[in-house]
Amino acid sequence: MTERFIIEGGKPLKGEIEVRGSKNAATPILAATLLTEEPSIISNLPLIEDVFRMLELIKGLGVKVEWVGENAVRIEAKDIDSAALNRSLVSKMRSSLLVMGPLLARCGSVEMNHPGGCIIGTRSVDTHLNGFQGLGADVEISTDNLANEKTNLYSLKAEKGLGGKDIVLDEFSVTATENIMMACALSDCKTTIKIAACEPHVQELAGFLKKMGVEIKGEGTHTIEILGKKKLKGVEHFIPYDYVEAGTYILMALTVGGEVKVGNVPIEHLDLFFKKIISSGGNVEIIDDKSVMVRTSRDMKIKNIQALPYPGIPTDLQSAFGVLATQTHGLTLIHDPLYDGRLKYLEELNKMGAEIIICDPHRAVINGPTKLHGTELGPLDLRSGAALIIAGLLADGVTIIKNISQVDRGYEKIEERLQMIGAVINRVN
Repeated sequence: MTERFIIEGGKPLKGEIEVRGSKNAATPILAATLLTEEPSIISNLPLIEDVFRMLELIKGLGVKVEWVGENAVRIEAKDIDSAALNRSLVSKMRSSLLVMGPLLARCGSVEMNHPGGCIIGTRSVDTHLNGFQGLGADVEISTDNLANEKTNLYSLKAEKGLGGKDIVLDEFSVTATENIMMACALSDCKTTIKIAACEPHVQELAGFLKKMGVEIKGEGTHTIEILGKKKLKGVEHFIPYDYVEAGTYILMALTVGGEVKVGNVPIEHLDLFFKKIISSGGNVEIIDDKSVMVRTSRDMKIKNIQALPYPGIPTDLQSAFGVLATQTHGLTLIHDPLYDGRLKYLEELNKMGAEIIICDPHRAVINGPTKLHGTELGPLDLRSGAALIIAGLLADGVTIIKNISQVDRGYEKIEERLQMIGAVINRVN
């Protein structure tokens, strides 16, 4: 039977919660360990489904994976076989796409079915494939059957090598930027990536590749220059703390009320986030360079929330902002131009008594404050799952959240950690 969360809402939160390692930094760095035969040790990994699946995926390629601590693994990719890629796992996880670049660089070829992941709208891989073609790879797309369903099959070959080109990406795609960076990491010709994403996890991957021996300039901007090496070394690396998880807990405390200290906050990556909530009347105090105190906030007003690429408001925090907007005064315009399925959670909030008009797949207007009532909900993706937990903690009565495997993909033992700050939430079959 599938697991679900049972939440008794209406109780203020109190205590301290600490942020864990970044999911979005961990998955590309785990993929990047495929670029070297030497062992690497990756620590501060979040114990979440996406990390476990990525480790299982690379292990199936012939990689030695050994846990050397509660949150650390030793990875040795001495002998790998790109033909052994587990297609079933690929179909369950969007970030599995990140092994395409390293395998193409290391093995000269890779064949992969279309990846799975969150249902947040159309998510093409064209930006990745066009980037690989620009690097010199041959790309073929065919149709194949997987578990009695048709899927696209992508076959890539790099017989003449990769790199030494100027690549212009079709959009500010984080995973495409990371994939192209890794694909040319073993090339001793300089590659320039334009229209590159500059999110913190892209910068973190650049730092990891630099440790391995790759020369990189411009990370954190929209133009990145890379000069790789034919042989890279294994390194030790500490995964940074997750700024999206930090934002989720801060918005949770603002919405539900109480007094919560959030630790391990990457404050330097949340400038606009803090400006938005503090200027809107949020009672948030930055204590030091990694701790934030959040207290009950009244009379908050948020005119608009627009999700944008970094350093804008992250699309991964848009849904948590949406729940907060049900409790602020007046109308709030939510605009997420990035994905056409990111607002589906608002239909669930309307079931709870919210007053929300969904204008189109990218815009909605929320009127607040409104009283929410517990009901049965089903998250469509990882971030909407976290947002609906916030709604359940706020609402009167009991809320049941189904399909919580989506939440487990990105939040480590979230119900146990929320119980420590007074939340009444339990995992049941």
